[in-house]
Amino acid sequence: MTAQTILPANTLSSGYDVDNSCMFDGTSNAMHRTPGSASNLTTWTWSAWVKRSDLTGTQMALFGAKEDSNNDTGIWFQTDNTLQFFNNVGGTVKQIRTNRQFRDTSAWYHIVAVWDSSNGTAGNRMRLYVNGVEETSFGTDANPGDGDESTINDDVIHNLGRVDTTYFYGGYMAEVVLIDGQALTPTSFGEFDEDSGIWKPIDVSGLTFGTNGFYLDFEASGNLGNDANGGTDLTEVGLAATDQSTDTCTNNFAVLENHSSDDLTLSEGRLKFENPSGGHRMVTSTIAPSQGKWYAEIKMTTEAQQTRVGIIDPEKVKYNTYFHNAGRGYAYKGEDGTIRFNDGTTDSDYGDTYTTGDTIGIAMDLDNHKLYFSKNGTFQNSGDPTSGATGTGAAPAIATGVFYSFGASTQDASGTNPVIEFNFGSPSFAISSGNADGGGLGNFEFAVPSGYFALCTKNLAEYG
Repeated sequence: MTAQTILPANTLSSGYDVDNSCMFDGTSNAMHRTPGSASNLTTWTWSAWVKRSDLTGTQMALFGAKEDSNNDTGIWFQTDNTLQFFNNVGGTVKQIRTNRQFRDTSAWYHIVAVWDSSNGTAGNRMRLYVNGVEETSFGTDANPGDGDESTINDDVIHNLGRVDTTYFYGGYMAEVVLIDGQALTPTSFGEFDEDSGIWKPIDVSGLTFGTNGFYLDFEASGNLGNDANGGTDLTEVGLAATDQSTDTCTNNFAVLENHSSDDLTLSEGRLKFENPSGGHRMVTSTIAPSQGKWYAEIKMTTEAQQTRVGIIDPEKVKYNTYFHNAGRGYAYKGEDGTIRFNDGTTDSDYGDTYTTGDTIGIAMDLDNHKLYFSKNGTFQNSGDPTSGATGTGAAPAIATGVFYSFGASTQDASGTNPVIEFNFGSPSFAISSGNADGGGLGNFEFAVPSGYFALCTKNLAEYG
């Protein structure tokens, strides 16, 4: 059996590697640049790999340029999660908007938008491609006239991840490219894998970017707006070094899935879990392996009265309840240090209590059906995750032949809004020490037990 997860176009672990992405929080951070002069306003191509985190915003902008309310161009996700390519010049609106919705927060999408208003075929003057395939089913389809201009490449502010100071995009972006003066196809940015048929990125550094074009690879954590093509950098707004991520279109890391009511909040690339409700709220990892050895860390940012962290069969998840009440759930309880399992009916003494400021590590051995928890780097119950079938200090034995997600639940009737942050190997917060797994992947606060790995697609291909 293999990992139970979606591994779309974009998660191949071989070929050209993309090392970094930038994480946008959906509320305040973005990038911008204003060209020194106008260039080609009738022909350009924009390309980016994106992994969505926030599906709740309005006009979640990927890229655009705006002079005023009657002159702007943009590419964004609408409230209903359709994809819109919009141009408004002098109050005349031209746009295409997909019927298809893009709601998968575990997947990377490759999006290409082409403005080619001088094209002799009127229906080809605005084009959208996703994962190498052209979108052709539109709820709105109004192409520009011959030679119509856009505001992209004009000498007005160009924004990445927002429009003006609103409509922020929440999610990851990688390999962001603007080509000034050429109408390119997706094959300039990616290719279909000959074995799997999956769409994957190729090296774009050799492209001709044009006067106002740029290439963002996000490899400089101290200058995420760096134009790797050597042009003028984009100015960062609210971004920090911690917004550089190793979750990319060639190595897709687990993030969190919401298994609760809408009042639960997921932020920071779906790695930060806040429960503003007094009720029980649950999250799990989007990747659930059934074999191999896996490690994750959970930071107690603001502790609740009742926090449970552990592993669970995602097919047995129950909404708005304790984590351990679901079938095949195993939870380490913060308030008393016990392990609760057996559908929430059994407690077993295990380790120390934990609270705000503590980091809980989880080592999940699905080959030997063993489970271990650490507190601030010390495995509880004198546990030894490398003991194999012996299971020295392991929690009660976990079921065999089951897909397991990492996860947690919180409940706090006192109204303190508990916050916990997950690290599957690509953290959204600063790490003071920095520890990779045995394959050189991941960035953890504490040492990863030998033979255990970060939960990402490269490791799944190698060890899962």
